Formats: sequence, C-alpha cells, structure tokens
Amino acid sequence: MRPHDALWLAVLLALGGCASGGGGRTPARADVDSPSQQAAQMQVQLGQGYLQQGKLETAQERLQRALKLDPRNVDAHTMLAVLNERINRPEIAESFYRKATELKPDGGAVNNNYGAFLCGKGRYAEADTYFQRALADPFYKTPGDAYGNAGTCAAKAGQPDKALAYFRNALETQPTNAMALFEMARINYEKNDNLRARAFMQRLEAVTPPEPQILELAERIELRLGDRSAAKKYRDRLEQEFPDYEPVTTTEGSPSP
Repeated sequence: MRPHDALWLAVLLALGGCASGGGGRTPARADVDSPSQQAAQMQVQLGQGYLQQGKLETAQERLQRALKLDPRNVDAHTMLAVLNERINRPEIAESFYRKATELKPDGGAVNNNYGAFLCGKGRYAEADTYFQRALADPFYKTPGDAYGNAGTCAAKAGQPDKALAYFRNALETQPTNAMALFEMARINYEKNDNLRARAFMQRLEAVTPPEPQILELAERIELRLGDRSAAKKYRDRLEQEFPDYEPVTTTEGSPSP
C-alpha cells in the first residue's frame, strides 16, 4: 500500500473511562457510570486487547458482551466495525460505523472513522461529509487525521487542488503529519512543481523512517530536477533496503549505474 492510499482510523480507546469514541473528548469519570456501563467498558478493553493480538473470535465475543451490557457503548460499536472489516464483512462493518456516528453525531473520531471507511469504498462525496463533521468538533484532539484522510479522499476523487488545501490544513495543525507531507510532495510532483516537491520530501524524510514508496518518489523528483547523483542514491537505497519491492509506477529514466 502506498502511503497516500492509507486512511487513518481513530480507534484507540481512552481506556479506563466510559464510552469514549468521539474525538478526544474527556471521558466521564467512572464514578458517574452505572455498573453495567463500567462492566461494558471493561469488556471493550479486553476486546481491544484480543483484537490487537489477532484473536478475532475472542475479541468479537468480548465486544458483543459489551453491547449486551451497554447497547450505547460507542467504543464497542467502533471496535466491532474494525473487526468486521478485518474479516471481510463490509456491510456489517458499515452498520457499526454508522451506529457509532448516530450515538455520538458530533464526535470527531467516530465521524473520521466512518469517513475513512466510506472513502475506502470509493464513496468520496459521502466520506467528505463525515470528515467535515469530524472537523467541526471543537474538542477533536487530532484534526490532522481528518484533514489527512479528507485530502487522500479528494486526491482519489481526482480533485488535486482540493486535496492540497486539506493537506495544507493538516500540516498547519500537525507539521510532522507524514501522510500530508508525502501527498504534498506527490501532488506537487504531478503538477511539475518539482522544487516544492523536493522541499516536502525533505521534510518527510526528517520525520519518518524510509518506505520504498518514499524512496521511489524521491528518486523521481531528483531525476526531474536533473540531479542524477541524488537520484542514484535513492535508487541504491531502494534496492538495498527493499530488495523485494516492485515499483508501483514507472520511473522516469534511470540513474547512471
């Protein structure tokens, strides 16, 4: 998967509080939760742990138990959505994502999650609606995630200028946002603004470990700018560090051996 194909889900829970699926809001104190809500959140915590370990059947059992204890637990709905995506049940996953947004309609994280899901299904206009809802949440602690996802979705929809605007916003809120930096480099390269593409690539290299797609794009940028020596260094790193990588796109020319 290329970096700009990734979509970010805000699925890490604020463990220890009540249902907390929305946009970084401070979870309610445990002493104001009912016993069934507290028990439900404990099941969610266990379910999340099993999900992270790849024990999907056990995770599902725990999360379903959580919903029996508290049918309005947003975290349980979110985690069951993620689980059903993993086991290739997109219709069921969508129903859980949608339910989470119905339970917490103003929540940044839940709207970002549903938007990311819709974008992954090619439903770009619908996805953008949910990203906008996420960004309208004044308590959403990671708006860069939603801006990054919205930009990725706009790029996939063939709207590069709209994508650039979203990625600029992402970088204003989070200057080290790797997805946005990669996309700014890629889109500027495609617009033939190669010096700007190089500048974003240099910022990206400073904040994230190299991935093959990053090295490939960096090589292409340097070839465009006529620096064959720099391009060769990227090509050498790509071949040495990722010998099994198959380029996604055709490189323009090739550096001297």
